[in-house]
Amino acid sequence: MVWLLEKGLTEKAVLKELESKLREDFTYKSGRILGSMCSEAHRFSRLVYTRNLEKNLGDPGLFPGSWKIEEEAVRMMGSLVSNPDAYGHIVSGGSEANTIAMWVARKISGKSGGDVIVPASAHFSLDKASDLLGLNLVKVRLNERFQVDVEAVREAVTSRTVAIVGAAGSTDLGVVDPIDELSELALSRNIYMHVDAAFGGFVLPLLTELGYETPRFDFSLKGVCSVTMDPHKMGLAPIPSGGILFRDSSMLKAVGKTVSYMSGGECQLETITGTRPGASALAAWAVMKLLGRRGYREVVKRCMKLTLKLAGEVEAIDELGVPVQPTMNIVGIKSDGIDIGEVAGELRSRGWALSLFPKHIRIVVMPHVKPKHVDRFVKDLREIAGNLRA
Repeated sequence: MVWLLEKGLTEKAVLKELESKLREDFTYKSGRILGSMCSEAHRFSRLVYTRNLEKNLGDPGLFPGSWKIEEEAVRMMGSLVSNPDAYGHIVSGGSEANTIAMWVARKISGKSGGDVIVPASAHFSLDKASDLLGLNLVKVRLNERFQVDVEAVREAVTSRTVAIVGAAGSTDLGVVDPIDELSELALSRNIYMHVDAAFGGFVLPLLTELGYETPRFDFSLKGVCSVTMDPHKMGLAPIPSGGILFRDSSMLKAVGKTVSYMSGGECQLETITGTRPGASALAAWAVMKLLGRRGYREVVKRCMKLTLKLAGEVEAIDELGVPVQPTMNIVGIKSDGIDIGEVAGELRSRGWALSLFPKHIRIVVMPHVKPKHVDRFVKDLREIAGNLRA
């Protein structure tokens, strides 16, 4: 049992105990974290974050400068997804962002207990959001490319439909759904359309600029009402730094609450949490200002080059392969001849932190992953596959 001590310890003693307890944690520097969509925050964003821990975006009257910086951060993100006039907030992460989007969709529809149509591969946050909001989640089948089947979405639409959701970077394989077709469907039926680009929002636009062929997924499509994109993933901002962007302010105003007792005066709050860390928004703003599009392009370029190298190495191993060629810096590893769960177990026993799905292993090639880490991983993967075949 742990008790709060009557007399506190010295700083040295606390730090020593903390260091000892944290030895159990994986580190990004080790290169062994291969299953996470987060990475080590940029050094400059960490500096800005720690200097602004007292900022509270839940009381904008006290911190008007921080509030304005958050607006600038949202618009910089919006410029990546074809809407520099986007309106929204830096929130705790993709889960909160997706929940806010569904909250707005329900309010705008005027329906209670309506349906939300999502791909079978949708992030689990949409299950949580539907449960919290009293919505019915309708999961539809995928096509042979692991994208949502648009015809299945069309068949699922009824008078109860509140929203259609597509992914621009699915959780399991980083696949982009046919957002252009979903957008047209949503427009034709006057249905709210949300895009979960929590991961892809800071990847796909840069891949396009680098000359890769990437599908449209953003506000350039008229049916898209909102986009989730997280700075604390490929944006290299500290956790927690999620992002929810809307086409215009009127949508988010639908869920706004006027709070009169705040120290800075009456204000309109539009997020799930009241108190919000301004440090997150300021750090996200700072790293975007520092890197610019060119800096992010270089990050994405390095990750994608390494991703394609890894995919090629996997395909060269007997019994293993990739379910689909990478759209972005995510690689799936499948096997038709050996148990993929056993492969994942052996890799974990050798110290690799990865993600296991029912039919494949997921590797996310984040900025902390270097060529030497991929080489070591492939060596272990090849040995394990050979042992399991024997």
